[in-house]
Amino acid sequence: MVEGSVDAGRRRLLSWFLRTSAGAFLASVAYPVWRYVSPPQLPEATTNEIEAGSANDPELLAKGFKIVRFGVEPVIVVRLSDTEFRALSATCTHLDCVVEWNASEQAIACNCHNGRYDLAGKNLSGPPPRPLTPFKVHLVAKGGGPPTLVVGRS
Repeated sequence: MVEGSVDAGRRRLLSWFLRTSAGAFLASVAYPVWRYVSPPQLPEATTNEIEAGSANDPELLAKGFKIVRFGVEPVIVVRLSDTEFRALSATCTHLDCVVEWNASEQAIACNCHNGRYDLAGKNLSGPPPRPLTPFKVHLVAKGGGPPTLVVGRS
């Protein structure tokens, strides 16, 4: 009788181990799939204006443009001079790629499918079907430091 109870105990242990292993395997496959399928929770813009940083931002000075978030929407801010800036939606109207400023062409470029836009957001070339959405941008002086860029809906 003692030998039969040892075999039953082994079977229970093996059965528990196999069920636990199968459950862990299913969880390790199901969790990444669930995270991929469920969209991330991104905050909506709660105001009509956002601060996009300093007008003397090193990224803005070096590259001539900066991508900022307006809620869930990316916005490209292009530096034209010390006091003149343009802001447009940074999402290409063709397949939602993020655009960037091409200083040599003086155009906003989408590198996914070679779309080009002018500084007003109008299509210049490529497959984009619509122009980029314009945003208003202005400088606000704060204290004695450099002015702050403020981007808002047009």
